[in-house]
Amino acid sequence: MSLRSLLADIHALEQELLDFERRYGIRSETMYAAYVAGEEPEDEAWVLDFGEWASIYKLWLQRQAEYRNEVQRRQQAENSLTGLIHVAST
Repeated sequence: MSLRSLLADIHALEQELLDFERRYGIRSETMYAAYVAGEEPEDEAWVLDFGEWASIYKLWLQRQAEYRNEVQRRQQAENSLTGLIHVAST
């Protein structure tokens, strides 16, 4: 996946995460920690939302890691931030 594609994915996922955060009034990282610890939402109507929210957050974490790895790989190959930006814009 290109840096531009990864960045576009990250931004789209962040928008979805912000929508959930605004709706429920908590940060995604807080919800995700509770979700993976097995906590159930207070309201049964929230269960589907929390499952979707957790999936989006997990994908966001994966895309962040992919982006960091690709940046690191390219910085080593180009040996500068300028080289990285040049490569990313092509």
